Amino acid sequence: MKHIGPKSSEWLASVGVNSLDDVARLGVVETYMRVKAAYPEKVSLNLLYGLQAALLDLPWNELPPDIKTELKRQVENY
Repeated sequence: MKHIGPKSSEWLASVGVNSLDDVARLGVVETYMRVKAAYPEKVSLNLLYGLQAALLDLPWNELPPDIKTELKRQVENY
């Protein structure tokens, strides 16, 4: 997956997410929560941001702050 690193790709595959189409179908927050549940000590919000950025075809560190804020709010209210 473009813009997703090898470790994140490994974690995603372990929860049945093998493509950006899978991420789009499940939703970024749902995908993040599944990986976070599987690897609670290892996964940070950077994965959440990276997933959204990948869907937008951006590097994770170029995701606009307002989108990050909204994603974090969604995770907190999950």
